[in-house]
Amino acid sequence: MARIILKCPYLKGGEKTAAHLNNLVKYIATRDGVEKMESGHKLWHSTKKQKDLIAQILREFPDAKDLFEYEDYLENPNRGNASEFITIALEQNLDKIGGREKYLDYIANRPRVEKFDSHGLFTAGDEPLVLSQVADEVSGHTGNVWTPIISLRREDAARLGYDNASLWKALLSEKAVELAENLKIHPDHLKWYAAFHNESHHPHIHMVCYSTDPREGYLTKQGIKKMKSSLANEIFRQELIPLYGEKTQRRDDLKEQAAESMRELIRQMKSGVLQSGRMEQLITHLAERLQTIGGKKQYGYLKADLKNVVDEIVDELALDSRVSEAYRLWWETRGRIESIYTETPSESPPLSRCDDFKPIRNMVIQEALLIGTMTFEEPASVETVLPEPEDDLEMPPSVMADEEDQEPADDSGKRSTTDEASAGKESSDSWWTEDYKLAKQYLYGDEDAGILQDFEKARELFLMEAESDNPLALYDLGRMSADGLGYEADAGEAYRWYEKALAVFHAAEDEKPWKYTEYRIGKMYAAGLGTEQDYLQAADWLTLSADENYKYAQYSLGGLYYHGKGVDQDHESAFALYTRSADQGFPYASFELGKMLRDGIGCVKNQQDSDRRFKEAFLGFVSLEEQGHDDKLQYRLGWMLLNGIGTDKNESRAREYFEKAASVGNPFACYQLAKLILSDEKAQPQEVEKALAYLRKAVEAENPYAAYFLGKLYEKGQHVPQNISEAVRLYTMSADQENDFAAYRLGKLYLGGDGVLKDVESAIRWLTFAADRKNQFAEYALGTLYLKGEDVPRDIPKALEYLKRSAGQGNQFAQYRLGKIYLMGEDVPKDIQAALQFLTAAAEQGNQYAQYTLGKLYLIGKDIPKDKDAAVRWFTLSAAQGNIYAQFFLDHMDSFKDPSVLLAGTRLLHHMSRVFSDNAPPLKPPGQRTDRKLLRKLREKKQAQGHARDDHEQTMSL
Repeated sequence: MARIILKCPYLKGGEKTAAHLNNLVKYIATRDGVEKMESGHKLWHSTKKQKDLIAQILREFPDAKDLFEYEDYLENPNRGNASEFITIALEQNLDKIGGREKYLDYIANRPRVEKFDSHGLFTAGDEPLVLSQVADEVSGHTGNVWTPIISLRREDAARLGYDNASLWKALLSEKAVELAENLKIHPDHLKWYAAFHNESHHPHIHMVCYSTDPREGYLTKQGIKKMKSSLANEIFRQELIPLYGEKTQRRDDLKEQAAESMRELIRQMKSGVLQSGRMEQLITHLAERLQTIGGKKQYGYLKADLKNVVDEIVDELALDSRVSEAYRLWWETRGRIESIYTETPSESPPLSRCDDFKPIRNMVIQEALLIGTMTFEEPASVETVLPEPEDDLEMPPSVMADEEDQEPADDSGKRSTTDEASAGKESSDSWWTEDYKLAKQYLYGDEDAGILQDFEKARELFLMEAESDNPLALYDLGRMSADGLGYEADAGEAYRWYEKALAVFHAAEDEKPWKYTEYRIGKMYAAGLGTEQDYLQAADWLTLSADENYKYAQYSLGGLYYHGKGVDQDHESAFALYTRSADQGFPYASFELGKMLRDGIGCVKNQQDSDRRFKEAFLGFVSLEEQGHDDKLQYRLGWMLLNGIGTDKNESRAREYFEKAASVGNPFACYQLAKLILSDEKAQPQEVEKALAYLRKAVEAENPYAAYFLGKLYEKGQHVPQNISEAVRLYTMSADQENDFAAYRLGKLYLGGDGVLKDVESAIRWLTFAADRKNQFAEYALGTLYLKGEDVPRDIPKALEYLKRSAGQGNQFAQYRLGKIYLMGEDVPKDIQAALQFLTAAAEQGNQYAQYTLGKLYLIGKDIPKDKDAAVRWFTLSAAQGNIYAQFFLDHMDSFKDPSVLLAGTRLLHHMSRVFSDNAPPLKPPGQRTDRKLLRKLREKKQAQGHARDDHEQTMSL
C-alpha cells in the first residue's frame, strides 16, 4: 500500500555545529539536479564493500531498516539498489556526522535537487532566498534545529503529483501551523526551509525547522506521528477515505463477533457453578489469615505472601473452562485491534497479572471477608435502580364518576301537572322542544333514526334554541365550545354560554323552586361552569333536590360526601345516598355501590352484592346509551367491557364503544383507545399514527393520564423518537393535575440525570409530592435516598418512616429492604422477627431475593431454627425466577461443609462475568505507568534534548 516516510533528526545549537550548518545549507542548495542514465552494471550483484558498508550502517543507524531503499535492496540486492540505500542512509543521518551549515548546504545543492534559482531551498511566500544569509541565520541559531525528511515512492509521487517542488511548497506552507504545534513552537515563531530532491526511486523533501525563540521547541514520538498522519492524510486523502471506511467496518465486525461470543460465555458464567476443592482450600485459608491481620483489607496493602494467595485464587479461577475461554477470546480480540496501532501485539499474561482484570483481586478479598456472615447475593440494581411500577396507567374508577354529566331525559324531569299550571306559559318543561331533541340527535348521531353525527347542524339548532333562552341549549353550546366539537375549542366562549345557562336556571328557580333546576345549578357550581367552583353552594343546591327524592341529585350529593367536598367526608352518608338513587334505577349510583361493596368502604364487604350492583349498572348504561348515545356513557361501557366489570370481558366491543366516544373528542376514550392500539404488537404503522393522534387529542383536552402515557412513550422512545425534554414537559403537565405516577417519574428523571440535568432538589420535590399522595414507589424512593445519604443528608428515622409507609401499601421492594435492615442490624437494632415479617411479606409477593434470603436463613440456622424443608421451598420459588444462587443451594444441599465457602467461589465466577462485560477490548493498549518524580526528571531531560527519550524515530510511513 502507499506509504509516506518521515524522518525528523535535529542539530543542537552552539559553536560546534555553526560551521557545519553553514556548509550544509550551501551544499543542498547548489547540488546538481541532472537526471543520470542507468548503467548496466548497476543490475549486477552488490559488491562485498557495499555489503560491509550496509552492515555497518545498520549497526550504527538501525532505523535505516525502515527506508524504502532498504526494502528495495532486500527485494533485489543489486549494485544500484545498494548504492541508493547507502547514499540515502548516509544522507538521512548526516545530522549525526555533520553540522548545521554543512547540512543546509547539502540539501540545497545535492544532485537531483529541484532548483528555484541558483539553489533548491524554499519556504512559504514568494520572496527569493539568499542561501548564504539563510546558512548564516541557521548556523547562528542557539536553540535546537529539527531536520525532517519526508520520502515517497516514485510511483506514488508521480501518481499524486508530488514529484515537483511547487506542490510540496504549497503542502508544507499549508501545514506549517500544524508543524509548529507538533514541535511545541508558537506559530509566529516557526522558521522553516526545505528542498525537494527528485530521486529516481524515492523523491523526498529535506527540511530545516526551528523557533526564533531558542527556548521553544520540544518534539515527542506522538508529535512525529501527528506530523506524519497530517501529511499522509492530505497526500493520500482520496485513497484513504475508502480504506478507513473498510478498516472501521472490519474492526466493527470483529468486535461484534467477539462481543457475541463473549456475551454467550458471560451468560454461561452467570448461570454456572464453580466447583473446585483447591479453590475451597485457598479461600478458607485466605479468610482465616485476613481475620488475624490489621490495616486495610485491600490487595495493595497486603503482604507479599497474602498477595500470592490472592493471585493463586485468581489463577485457579482462570482454570475454569468458561473463564479461560472468555479470557482467551478477550485477549485475542484485544490483540487484533491492537495490531492496527502496533507491529508487535503483546502476549497475554496470567489472569492475575492482567491490568484490565485487577478488580477481581479485591473481589477475592471481599468474598473471603464475607465467609461466615450473612450476605445478600443480588444485582446492584436492586438497591440503586428505582423500580418500574406495573399497571401504573389505569385511571381510577373515580375519574369516570367525576366525569359523569348525565342529563335527565325530559319525561323524568318534568314538573307535576300542578307545577306546570303554576309555571304559566313559560313552563320550564318547554325546554325539551322537538328542535332541541333533534339537535341532540345530530350532536351524538342516532343510528335508529338514521341521523348521522353532524356538529354543524347540531350547533345551528342549538343556536336557534338559545335565542329563546333555552338553558339546555345554552349549556350544550358551552360544552361544544369547551370540547371543540365542530370547531376550535374556545374556553372563553364556553364560559359565556355556561354563564347564560346558569342565569336562566337561576331565573327559573326564582320563579318556581324545582328539583331539576336545583340539581342543574348544583352541578354547575360543583364543576365551576359559568361561575367559580364552589362545592359549598353545590352541596346546598343538591341537598334541596335530593330531599325531593331526585335520584340524579342524590347520586351527585353522594359523590360530594364520598370525597368530602363542600361537606365533611362521610362514606356512610355517601353509601345511603347512592343506595336511594340506585334503587330508583340510576346506573351511575349502582356502579358506585358496586365499588364500595367490593372494597368495604362505608359498608361491609360483600362481593356478591358488589357483582349484582355492577351488573345492574352495566345494563342501565346500555339502556341510557341506546337512548342518548352520550360519549361518556360510551366510554364507561367500553371501560366495563375491557375490564370485565358487570359483564364478561369483550375487548372488541369495548373498542367499538371507545371509538364512538373518541369520535366526539372524549379525552378518556381517546386515551383508552390509543392504549389498546399501541398494546397490539401487530398494529400497522397507520394504526399507530392514529393512536398517537388520539393520545395527543386527549393531552390537548388536559387528560392527565394521556399526558403521562405519552410522556412515557417519549421517555422510552416507543412509537415516537426518544425525547426526554418532551417527556418531562408531559409528566409535569400530568403531575400538575395530581397524577402521582407522573410526579414519581419526574423524580426519577431528575434524580438520575438521564437525558436531563441532574437536579436533586427538583427530584425530592416531585417524589415528596407523589409520596404525599400515597404513591408507594415514591415513598420507597425517598426511603432509599435517606437511607443511603448520597444525594441528601442521611436520615435513618425518615428513611424508615418512608420505607414502612411503602411497605404498608404492599411494596415488595420496601419490604425486602426493611427485612435486610433489621436482619443486618447496622442502622437499627437487629430484630430477627421484624426481618422475617418483612422478608416473608416480600417473598409471598414473588420477590426472588427475599425468597432466596429466607432460604439461606432457614438452611444455615444461625439466627432462626434450622428448617431444611422451608429452605428448599423458598429456594425453589427463587430459582424458578432464575436466581442462580438459589439453584446452587438446591443442587448442593448436602455436598459441602460450609455453604458460604463454596458459594464464595461461585460468586467470584459471577463477578468475573461482570468484569469481562465491563472491560471491552481497548482500541489502544494501556499506557505505561511511571512514577511521578521519575516522570518529572524525564520531562526535564527531554526538554534539554529537544526530543523525548526514544523519540528519535528516523522514518515513519503510512
